[in-house]
Amino acid sequence: MFQCSDLLKGIAYECIQGSVNVGVSEVVNDSRNVTKDCLFICVIGMNFDGHSAAAQAAADGARVLVVSKEVELPAESEITVIQVEDTRYAMAFIAANFYGNPAQSMKIIGITGTKGKTTTAYFVKDILEQAGHQVGLIGTVEAIIGGKVIPADNTTPEPLVLQRYFKEMKEAGCDVVVMEASSQGFKMHRTQGFVFDYGIFTNLEPDHIAAGEHASFEEYLACKAMLFRQCKVGIVNCDDTHWEEVTREHTCAIETFGFGEQADLRADNLRLLTGAGFLGISFHVSGAMEMEIQTDIPGKFSVYNALAAIAICRHFGVKKEDIQKALKDVKVKGRIEIVKVSDNFTLMIDYAHNAMALESLLTTLRAYQPNRLVCLFGCGGNRSKLRRYEMGEVSGKLADLTIITSDNPRFEEPQAIIEDIKEGIGKTNGRYVEICDRKEAIRYAIAHGQKGDIIVLAGKGHEDYQEIKGVKYPMDERVLIQEVLNEQNQGK
Repeated sequence: MFQCSDLLKGIAYECIQGSVNVGVSEVVNDSRNVTKDCLFICVIGMNFDGHSAAAQAAADGARVLVVSKEVELPAESEITVIQVEDTRYAMAFIAANFYGNPAQSMKIIGITGTKGKTTTAYFVKDILEQAGHQVGLIGTVEAIIGGKVIPADNTTPEPLVLQRYFKEMKEAGCDVVVMEASSQGFKMHRTQGFVFDYGIFTNLEPDHIAAGEHASFEEYLACKAMLFRQCKVGIVNCDDTHWEEVTREHTCAIETFGFGEQADLRADNLRLLTGAGFLGISFHVSGAMEMEIQTDIPGKFSVYNALAAIAICRHFGVKKEDIQKALKDVKVKGRIEIVKVSDNFTLMIDYAHNAMALESLLTTLRAYQPNRLVCLFGCGGNRSKLRRYEMGEVSGKLADLTIITSDNPRFEEPQAIIEDIKEGIGKTNGRYVEICDRKEAIRYAIAHGQKGDIIVLAGKGHEDYQEIKGVKYPMDERVLIQEVLNEQNQGK
């Protein structure tokens, strides 16, 4: 049993009924998981307000309620009621206390920004592991705890999940945790209850501005900026136009990276690398460290991600040779992930699933001067149609051939989504073919690949499913590619 008063450490609260000197068996924030003697946190969600379940929680045996507004309880109820200003904020501290504040025993690295969070996190993880550290990872794709891999539901998990991961990482021997810190994570106070030792800012562009996400770009920026009031050392991309605004109210030490002379850690002499079914980039690092770097993940943004990782890892005293080896060998699932299928052309998988990301990706790949740039993608159903028009227009302008196919149609008809994408492409002179079945679209791309082509399968990235009519069916593009190759070989 846990003492309720111990779980409330770090929180401003008022006990409006009962006593804080009671025992608590566990902490829950889902009314369906209430058990005898638990502490139930009444959280206000998009579709359900936990305060409406207070009476039922008391009837089910909850010992303590944490609320931010008045709740109706039976007159005879002896349950303890704790009033706080914001139950989400309080939940972060309660979760940390419940799991024994494990973050205090490890170095915690938080990475925020519009793009590059996932790749940078894997760069940091691989470099530190190359240097002998035990590193836990929490991000968009997965959480990695020792040898255990857990598929992610949220980029930054809810506090009770996050703190449980921290505890498991500590028990697994991790001395460092690298995690993606999303704007929603900050907005929902998921990152309270502990302090980041290091915070990284990659870049900022308009994104996640919609109902249920952020009301405006200003709010989006303000949420990202919260990292620099929750970390000890902030490391920022000073080439980004928003970096000064993001760090304006910082309470941490600030270091910078970028291409300009003003950056503490700088990159120059960029060289694009190409080979048989291979793309990469090399560059020189100067300033806070001096070395040559090559990575097999192509593009200028890969240089930024590598600089961010180097800027962090130098604080751990990592040797140049370990940084160089890790960055040369690192692979990130679904982020410009090259899948070798031929010496004649390059095939890759990427998560680019909106116009901004797709434009950045295709522009990067165009710099490698391919014979043809081929873009295969679809768009998700039950999402803004504007995304379909915009992605169609971007691919029509930047790709030599677009292969329009299905993504996650959800509750829409795949062909209807394709028609919307075609409307966007129609604003350009871009050539396209439409093949609704994604495996058949991939088969077409591989079968028609020409010498010197770059073919990108965009939109799915790390996802290994396709969502149709509320059901997620297994579908991993790596598996589809291998099936196509096997069937080609059988047909010879």
